[in-house]
Amino acid sequence: MINEKRLIKLTQKVLQINSENPPGREFALSKFIENDMRSLNLAVKTYTFAKVRPNVVAILKGKNKKNASKKAILITPHFDTVPAGKGWKFNPFGGDIINGRIYGRGASDDKGNLACAMEVMRSLVEDKVELNYDVIFAATVDEETGSQFGIIPLIEKGILKPEAALVLDSDEFRSIIAQKGLMHGRVQVFGKKSHGAYNWRGINSIEICSKIIQDFKALKFKHKKHKYLHSPTMNIGTITGGDKVNMVADFCEFSFDFRFMPDMDSKKCIKKFKSVIANHAKKSKLIIDDLQMPYEISSKHNLVKIYQETCKKKRRPTTLMGSEGATVITFFQKKKIPAIATGYGSSKTAHTNDEYAHVKKLYDGTRVLEQFLKDFDAR
Repeated sequence: MINEKRLIKLTQKVLQINSENPPGREFALSKFIENDMRSLNLAVKTYTFAKVRPNVVAILKGKNKKNASKKAILITPHFDTVPAGKGWKFNPFGGDIINGRIYGRGASDDKGNLACAMEVMRSLVEDKVELNYDVIFAATVDEETGSQFGIIPLIEKGILKPEAALVLDSDEFRSIIAQKGLMHGRVQVFGKKSHGAYNWRGINSIEICSKIIQDFKALKFKHKKHKYLHSPTMNIGTITGGDKVNMVADFCEFSFDFRFMPDMDSKKCIKKFKSVIANHAKKSKLIIDDLQMPYEISSKHNLVKIYQETCKKKRRPTTLMGSEGATVITFFQKKKIPAIATGYGSSKTAHTNDEYAHVKKLYDGTRVLEQFLKDFDAR
């Protein structure tokens, strides 16, 4: 049975252990999670892809020995957080509870969800629940800076091979079933230096970049209207160039953040960007630093439907929605693993000062999660 007092004490404990990323100081919390899971006599392993940043994987074995691992379901929160920063009213590592809210960096993103998952694993063991399939709990590092040392290698190396995945990294019981693709890139333009008073003798890379930026912002892309997502977006994030006010700049670089739709081809988008750049610059370079594919799963998929039904049963209905930003659900599609993201934090508090989660929502969410695992078993 889910124990509310134990859940809240656990949430306070994980909030009190600093796991800011950057710089990537997840080791202390990783050891706490590992020890907690080992105390349940689960099959526990850690996987490290960057120094002192272990991911923790614990498995509650199913009773169907032949098919339990093939039918496994994954529940996976991350436990790194963005830096706390300054300007907090409450201690970002205090876990203070005020008026039904628990405060701390990561309360909603993602330590509240972490505690929910840990309490569910403990409750299942204590109640001696026997499911037909394995329940895999994977607490991961590095989500806040790209997951290169967390969920990505765990999936790509075949360490995690579930039949389905529930990513615990959302809030308000929402179910993310679609998200945009992400492209982070840099455009470098090379010009020619000259004295500022004789600017016609040079080639000003800053001015060229400004024209490219205007055309980037004006680009239109063919795409289908999506029920859960807004149209593609282009954001210019940084720009740098030039040496001195009275010199013609011979170098300029700007970075962009492009979010695209599930029916769009990333290669065609890059081709379009290159065409715009070539229209203005004789010497240039386009560098793609990060590319994540868009993702969507049918609202009629069994995973989605069962979770909806469980939430309704527990009087915490879920809302199907899309994510304009990136969650790790996209990384499962390479291995053809259906995934959705959900969670029980409080909206608009993640990454903010005085981040909090509602105690009641965490408790209700934990009950939903445990019931979902039982309902998934009965499918």
